[in-house]
Amino acid sequence: MTRYLSLALFIVCVVLGGTLIGIVTIPGEWYQNLAKPSFNPPNWIFGPVWTALYILIAIAGWRVWRLNPVGAPVALWSMQLALNFAWSPIFFAAQLPRAALIVVVSLLVVIMGFVAAAWREDRVAALLFLPYLAWVAYAVALNAAIVWLNQV
Repeated sequence: MTRYLSLALFIVCVVLGGTLIGIVTIPGEWYQNLAKPSFNPPNWIFGPVWTALYILIAIAGWRVWRLNPVGAPVALWSMQLALNFAWSPIFFAAQLPRAALIVVVSLLVVIMGFVAAAWREDRVAALLFLPYLAWVAYAVALNAAIVWLNQV
C-alpha cells in the first residue's frame, strides 16, 4: 500500500467512523432538556471541531503506525479511538452521563499516554494530539457539569 493511500484510509476510516456515530447518536429531546453549564458551546460547533480533530487523530495514528504498527503508541491510539467512539452511544443513546463521564476521563488518560509514548517516537504525532487533548479535557468538564447539574 502506498504511503498516501494508507494516510487516506486512516483519514476516511476515522472521520467516517466519527461521523456515523454522530449521526446515529444525534442529541435529542432528552439532551435538550438537561441543565447545561454556562460554558456549554453552541451545538453547531461540534461538527466542525470534531471533523478537524478526527483528521488530526487520523494523521497522528498513521504516523505512528508507519513507524511501528505494533508499538505502544499504536496500541494507545487504538484504545483512544475505541473510547472516543464509545462515548456518544453511552451518553446520548443510553442516556448514561455518569458512565459516559468514566469513559471520557479514561479517554483523557489514554490520550495523555499516547502523547507521552508518541513523543519518544514521533513528536509531530504527539503534537497533533494536543488540540484533541485540550478538547477532551473540556469535554470532561462539560460531562461532569451535566452530571452535577442534573444529578444523573
